[in-house]
Amino acid sequence: MKIDELVKVMKKLRAPDGCPWDRAQTHRSLMPFIMDECGELLDAIEAQDDANFREELGDVLMHIVLHSVMAEERGAFTFDDVVEGITAKMISRHPHVFGAEAVSSASDVIDLWEKVKAKEKNHAPDPNASKLDGVANHCPALLQAEKVQKKAAKVGFDWTEQTQIVDKIGEEYRELCEAVKSGDDAHIDEELGDLLFAAANLSRFRKRDSAELLLARATAKFKRRFRCMEKMLAEKGRKIEDCSLEEMDALWNQAKSCEKP
Repeated sequence: MKIDELVKVMKKLRAPDGCPWDRAQTHRSLMPFIMDECGELLDAIEAQDDANFREELGDVLMHIVLHSVMAEERGAFTFDDVVEGITAKMISRHPHVFGAEAVSSASDVIDLWEKVKAKEKNHAPDPNASKLDGVANHCPALLQAEKVQKKAAKVGFDWTEQTQIVDKIGEEYRELCEAVKSGDDAHIDEELGDLLFAAANLSRFRKRDSAELLLARATAKFKRRFRCMEKMLAEKGRKIEDCSLEEMDALWNQAKSCEKP
């Protein structure tokens, strides 16, 4: 199998006569790299670039294999163990496909998934367990906020209308303004975080695109308009760092007006 060839390559890179860089890596040292690769994979999906999509999937797979090879060196588990584990999990978590359970909607599937997960926990209940457990600390903060909010909503701790959340955002904004007036940096940071959390709550409640995707889209729009400003200046033989703030503001408005509605 082709995957076996990749495993062999990664084992060779980790061997005594392999690559010094690969040999020096640890599970922890590779954390930022796999995060970068996942980001590049999402970029390829957003761009609908199949050639890049395929390449980025390969990069993510390489990291999975490398971590598995490193775990095998420690005697923890192998890549085959990883594959067998996820295969068994997919079969177990889909009794409506591989068993006799019946579902009628995607929401039913999610409920069934959670029930199966609960049955898999064959140890005694943790007296300190929380309904908010299970959200990864290392996932992007906006995504983490939405996941925590969804868990709270499942037990009824939620808003009933999106206008209520808009009011909450207004409340958090006013508190941020007061904090800024006070000049207390710690308080400003806290209120800014509360405002971001409230904004994430609105995107979660609307059940459309996540706050993560919405912010990424807004960032892409900013980059597009900023580059348009640079291009307009370059056509005049100027650089953006040579402009006054007033000039940049006028260019920004011009860049906005050039975009299609």
